Amino acid sequence: MRTVEQILTLMGGASAAAAHCGVGTEAIRKWRQARAIPPRHWTAVLAATGLSLADLPRAETNPAPEPEMSPAATPAPDANADTVPEGATACLVLGNGKVIWGHGFGAAGKKVGEVCFNTGMTGYQETLTDPSYAGQIITFTFPHIGNVGANAEDTEATTAAALGLVVKADITEPSNYRATRDLDDWLKSNGLPGISGVDTRALTTLIREAGAPNGVICHAPDGVFDLPALRAEAAGWPGLEGMDLAKQVSCTQSYRWDGGLWAWGQGYAKETAPKHKVVAVDYGAKRNILRCLADAGCDVTVVPATATAEEILRHGPDGVFLSNGPGDPAATGEYAVPAIRGVLDAGKPVFGICLGHQLLALALGAKTYKLDRGHRGANQPVKDLATGKVEITSQNHGFAVDDKSLPEGVKVTHVSLFDGSNEGISCEGRNAFSVQYHPEASPGPSDSHHLFHRFTDMIDRVKAG
Repeated sequence: MRTVEQILTLMGGASAAAAHCGVGTEAIRKWRQARAIPPRHWTAVLAATGLSLADLPRAETNPAPEPEMSPAATPAPDANADTVPEGATACLVLGNGKVIWGHGFGAAGKKVGEVCFNTGMTGYQETLTDPSYAGQIITFTFPHIGNVGANAEDTEATTAAALGLVVKADITEPSNYRATRDLDDWLKSNGLPGISGVDTRALTTLIREAGAPNGVICHAPDGVFDLPALRAEAAGWPGLEGMDLAKQVSCTQSYRWDGGLWAWGQGYAKETAPKHKVVAVDYGAKRNILRCLADAGCDVTVVPATATAEEILRHGPDGVFLSNGPGDPAATGEYAVPAIRGVLDAGKPVFGICLGHQLLALALGAKTYKLDRGHRGANQPVKDLATGKVEITSQNHGFAVDDKSLPEGVKVTHVSLFDGSNEGISCEGRNAFSVQYHPEASPGPSDSHHLFHRFTDMIDRVKAG
């Protein structure tokens, strides 16, 4: 028999349990007080947790009646009912069969992937076009998404990489001087479905406690849903482990990048006097990373993720940058690791971020693993072990480097203050370092911009002999 606290944990916390059962959180407090769950909620609890009836705690006496919800509160619909609530035009179906109803916006249709959450309070357009979000449906924890509209400048890739988005409040008309269109229109043009009216706090708690689930987001303007098919699709999606997504988001041929950073009233700058020739391997590179490299004085040539060491070195680089990207690093490493080893053996300075960090670690002989809960948002604290300083960073990753697998000569340089996972490495005897987070921070803080200059300083030292 499980305790009430154990069951609440399995359900994603008190708020999530209340949403599952259509009650207020005061009712959950009564469960805790009585150390039992009323029989009328057993069906919902069993469906949400996968437990059996024998696992549920019973009260020796009848518990106090549950308080009714206030008239202003709207009970969540039965998560496992196949009846479509009146007015619902979208749903999010999780791999465990749970159905979350809401109002659809953006493109009509469905997408299947991993459901994650992002804690950023701004930059939703940059987030949706970040190639690192390929294969993922994003739950935004900030309630007001869409209120600054969209424009042609705030994109991190040519096309949107995320699969869809989940928000709390309905999208409003844009209120920002830079907006050229509303978010709903932009989503339609990019084929992205959205769902609003969701208790994103409860969904975030569920993801945080149980890990990122598989899910299908479906926008059906006519309100017609094939729930058995959607449940089967969500349950059958294989997950990101073993999935190589870098090839899907990478460029297909080499090109030169010379765009610099954006400035208010001036727009994006152009690099006119580069000092260092850098090859950036595109595993899903964000444009702002390339802008930061150009701003640091680099003449940037971008090559596809599948480029070999010979193809990279043919450009005569002073240094090589390994970009961010989506998917399982072990899968991408099948072709990326030999190329990175070739570059290291040629003595070229190497700087990697995010997926590039994980691939550098694999090339040096380490291993990676899937995090139970990924790091996504613009408020992730990271400690620099050399200086003792804490930087607030922007992150988006579901895999991490296993510290215990690092070979001799490779040291940990940064750690996450959330869970202690690896956030950076450097290699003794080689001019190579990497970090798990995004120093370009678009969107996010600028604490880590100095790493681009650390890379160019390394190039200067190698040039000087």
